[in-house]
Amino acid sequence: MQKQLTLNQSFTLKGKGLHTGKFITATFCPAAEDFGYKIQRIDLEDQPIIECLAENVVETQRGTVIAKGDAKVSTIEHAMAALYASGIDNCLIQLDGPEMPILDGSATMFIQEIEKAGLQTQTANKNYYVVKHKMEIKGENGEHIILTPDEEFCANVMIAFNSKILASQFATLDNLSDFAAEVSSARTFVFVREVQPLLELGLIKGGDLDNAIVIYENELPQDKFDALADKIGIPHRDARNLGYLNNKPLTWPNETARHKLLDIIGDLALIGRPIKGRVIATKPGHTINNKFAREIRKDIRKHEVQCPQYDPNKAPVLDVNRIRELLPHRYPMLLVDKIIEIDENSIVGVKNVTVNEPFFTGHFPEEPVMPGVLLVEAMAQAGGLLVLNTLEEPEKWSSYFLKVDNVKFRKKVVPGDTLISQVKLLGPVRRGISSMAGYVFVGDTIVAQAEFTAQIVKNK
Repeated sequence: MQKQLTLNQSFTLKGKGLHTGKFITATFCPAAEDFGYKIQRIDLEDQPIIECLAENVVETQRGTVIAKGDAKVSTIEHAMAALYASGIDNCLIQLDGPEMPILDGSATMFIQEIEKAGLQTQTANKNYYVVKHKMEIKGENGEHIILTPDEEFCANVMIAFNSKILASQFATLDNLSDFAAEVSSARTFVFVREVQPLLELGLIKGGDLDNAIVIYENELPQDKFDALADKIGIPHRDARNLGYLNNKPLTWPNETARHKLLDIIGDLALIGRPIKGRVIATKPGHTINNKFAREIRKDIRKHEVQCPQYDPNKAPVLDVNRIRELLPHRYPMLLVDKIIEIDENSIVGVKNVTVNEPFFTGHFPEEPVMPGVLLVEAMAQAGGLLVLNTLEEPEKWSSYFLKVDNVKFRKKVVPGDTLISQVKLLGPVRRGISSMAGYVFVGDTIVAQAEFTAQIVKNK
């Protein structure tokens, strides 16, 4: 199982904000496991901390804006994309202003500083959002995002504009390890026809030809073009020459599509978990990206714990013969057929429920239902294997229940079901006592859960 990551050390970036034009300092700090991404406004009196989650997004007009009360932070998507693509799970960002520095309009400087700072592996496992079924959302102007199952995160983006200069483009990312080289330096872009309305709204005060691709597609009279150039602080030039107005040429012919791919990664990072799935987006933008991220967050809350992935074709980590060596249980009380995952903190076991189970004879003759107490026992046996696996001579020890708390039975288990038991340690084993949380799944559905404490005792 992959472990959570944070920064090995802090780093700081400074620059003007795209919309406010203010000079801002952003310090990225290591954070504890399960912390997630959070931004702290250190310039405000109470130094509020805002969780970087989709439901905290309050504006999406020209960037992603999160808020908590009166505290806001704008243009967070490039930093979020860099953290997410680097595999970082936990980071505190301290800002002394209302938006992230725009820097060069891409994520490349964030990536460079992350690489310099290095990554620190943490104890907790990564908490993936594993896409189990197709999800999609459609907008009113042809926007369309689909999320489908895949072994890792990958994305395909298509953009389309009614433009003489920028029509349709396509970009793809098959592996997050390619983000730094293939996506991170793609800059944000704007059409000249959008500049005046944005200025009137008090936005893009910090925009210039070094931090955004400016697309000039509809010829303006020279005097109007010069007046607009003065407002945004760019040199006068011949208004008849259409095209890109930037000081730096395009990095790739499809740089704008790559930037949209960057944006959607940053916006989907706000689901709070790394994704195992493929994103297919047509005409994405911050508004529909956030709507989709909110839908994923709803699915996460609906399925508070996701069933581990189970491939019956893979060889087990522990087969039933090894399990019989470690556990004293025998027929009819051995309720773990195999272990498919195990590390120092968690374990996943499998039990195939057949109609030949002896308890079905009396529970119940006309409607066979697996007793709930045996679901708890299946979790406990998996938990016993987890703690015994940490010992040098596990065969000489046994584990016994001390207490069981917060037991919930959510759905009946019947013949033909395959139980997936996932058990996690709630803390380190101390003096032979371990506390664990367990879940039993059938398919993607939790059928039972419990917390329990066990004691490890040496056999006589």
